[in-house]
Amino acid sequence: MRDSTTTPPKVKLLDQVRNVIRTKHYSILTEEAYVQWVKRFVLFHNKRHPVEMGEAEINAFLTHLAVRRNVASSTQNQALCALLFLYKEVLQKKIGSLDDLIWAKRPKRLPVVFTRDEVKAVLNSFAGVKWIIGQLLYGAGLRYLEALRLHVQDLDFNYNQITVRDAKGSKCLTCAFSQTETAKSSSKF
Repeated sequence: MRDSTTTPPKVKLLDQVRNVIRTKHYSILTEEAYVQWVKRFVLFHNKRHPVEMGEAEINAFLTHLAVRRNVASSTQNQALCALLFLYKEVLQKKIGSLDDLIWAKRPKRLPVVFTRDEVKAVLNSFAGVKWIIGQLLYGAGLRYLEALRLHVQDLDFNYNQITVRDAKGSKCLTCAFSQTETAKSSSKF
């Protein structure tokens, strides 16, 4: 028989992170990324619990990513967001100033843009479902997972519109698609 005064087992830190992310309905990809960053943060500080740490340790970890690991600024920013989420939402602990943080340098490059002929060559190299996905990515500006999650009822051929459910940020949006692409796609099947 159990003693009624025993306390329930403590939930592990990474499970706490997962639980809070799921209650807030974040993407599974966000969950995986945040859990990995929290794990790396804890390992970087020799398995110290984040409750025992604060701004100095966050600064040290993020600066290490920029200086020693030479990560991209977007990677460093993702790690920062994961740690801010950990402290604010999971541990409910305030973080002070991160002024001493050394930010990763954002490269100054011109974007690579395909010519129309290059786009045609790439899209024409696809067939079947891959061709349709390529057309949606390029023509309607969909993200890869948005295109993969489409259902037949999301396509409105009368208005040439696509309804994207659970788009980035759990939003629902509509976007247009071309009449000529509709005709081409129906002839490919």
